[in-house]
Parts: sequence; structure tokens; C-alpha cells
Amino acid sequence: MAREIPDFHGPHIEPPLPGHFKLTWHEPTNRVARIRVVSHTCECRRTTYELCSAAGQGFVRRTDREKRTVHETSWTLSAAARHTFEQILRGEAR
Repeated sequence: MAREIPDFHGPHIEPPLPGHFKLTWHEPTNRVARIRVVSHTCECRRTTYELCSAAGQGFVRRTDREKRTVHETSWTLSAAARHTFEQILRGEAR
């Protein structure tokens, strides 16, 4: 009996709120050999965000497919990176 696998879409981010926090975005670094994507926004948007974990730390990666650019936040404690990712989802930060 074949089991149907549902489509998976990450969450859509909310539009930026007035007075939202402006994040500092950096060029990606090759600090580690492997990075785990913990969560990500939906791929249907031009810009996607990924909550990443590596070497006991976390950061958010932003990919703009139209401009073909990738940036990331500063590496920090995993809990702080998750908080930043949640702020992005709610439109509180960009």
C-alpha cells in the first residue's frame, strides 16, 4: 500500500513591522566543514532564511535567489540564533 507524503513548506515570514530591528548581515565564512539547517522559511519566496547550527553555535542564513547573494548573522549561542530567527518570522527583524 503506497503512502502519500505531504508537501513540506516552511513558514512564510510576516512583512516587516514598522520600526523593525535591522540585523547586521555578514559574508558567509568557512568556519566548519558541516552546517545543519534546523529550520527554514518557505522556498516559494525570493528570499529565504535558514536557522543553522554548527560547532555548538547558531546563526541565521539569508539567501536572495534573485540577487544570488548569501549572508549570515553573527554566530552566537543556539538559543539566541533561534530567537533571531523567530523575530524574522514575526516581522520584528530583518
